[in-house]
Amino acid sequence: MADKKFFTCTGPYNGSQLAEIANAELRGNSDAVYDDVSSLGHAQSNHVSFLDNRKYLTTFKGSQAGLCIVHPDLADEAPEGMNLLLTHEPYMAYAKIARTFYPDQTPSEQISERAYISPTAKIGTGVCIEPGVYIGDNVTIGDRTWLKANCVINNGVKIGEDCVISQNVTISHSHISNAVTIHPGCQIGQDGFGFASGVQGHVRIPQLGRVIIHDHVNIGANTTIDRGAGPDTIIGAGTQIDNLVQIGHNVQLGQGCVIVSQAGVSGSTKIGNFVVIAGQAGLAGHLEIGDGVTIAAKAGVMNNIASGRTVGGFPAIAQRDWLRQISIVSKLVKKKN
Repeated sequence: MADKKFFTCTGPYNGSQLAEIANAELRGNSDAVYDDVSSLGHAQSNHVSFLDNRKYLTTFKGSQAGLCIVHPDLADEAPEGMNLLLTHEPYMAYAKIARTFYPDQTPSEQISERAYISPTAKIGTGVCIEPGVYIGDNVTIGDRTWLKANCVINNGVKIGEDCVISQNVTISHSHISNAVTIHPGCQIGQDGFGFASGVQGHVRIPQLGRVIIHDHVNIGANTTIDRGAGPDTIIGAGTQIDNLVQIGHNVQLGQGCVIVSQAGVSGSTKIGNFVVIAGQAGLAGHLEIGDGVTIAAKAGVMNNIASGRTVGGFPAIAQRDWLRQISIVSKLVKKKN
């Protein structure tokens, strides 16, 4: 259960309400009331839980949860007396219910006297600006956006409505659309890594592009996104970026991509829609990655990837071939031993 010092619960809700929220079929008592969500192993009769992975089937069979979200195929495995919400997407249903019990924080409109706001900045209605915030010249902040302590919004930046810009974030040379969340420590719009090298040394090339972030993007803590060198760096709508990710200059990310912690995308690489890049994967520059590609953890991508493929290894190849190679090498080592 969530620590009430940090989170505010809006419960209770009855079974019928939760079934409607989750778009799920209720099997059991529709009037039973639930105060909170909890894990299978810790849930009590007044809690809602879920099963999305057969790995936890044994825990599910012994769970004391009053209501559990589960796939219809596993309904018969439920312990006696447990009420069920049946859906083909248990994890999605749980996400909707958990967000109902614990909705996003919505601070009241306030502007701290300890924030600096340029006279030329345009601030929307319902905006919350905490102490230590710096807002430069000609900045635009949309309605109901929340700027947390010590973030820096440099000259000319545009931020849309319903955004959350967390503590110690720095944003420059950027246009950010609506409902974007940027977690603590992110650096958005700084110089891209571009220079000309010669016998006299390295000469930095002016980075004259911007960062464009579309609606409903979530950017994890301490991630960096460089502005373009000429073309813009673009983050497509609905993309989810984890902590400690590096996005180079001129990179274009499509819609609905997922990039996991410590991955890096080099400059000028174009990535299609709904691409998944797993943890610590690295992509070389000037590549084209098609729609629906999955890149395994620690993969090193050196070449273009056609749509729909799954790759792994270094250099990255088809995931099936990479696993076969690992298996063969393992057998060779065992033979020598």
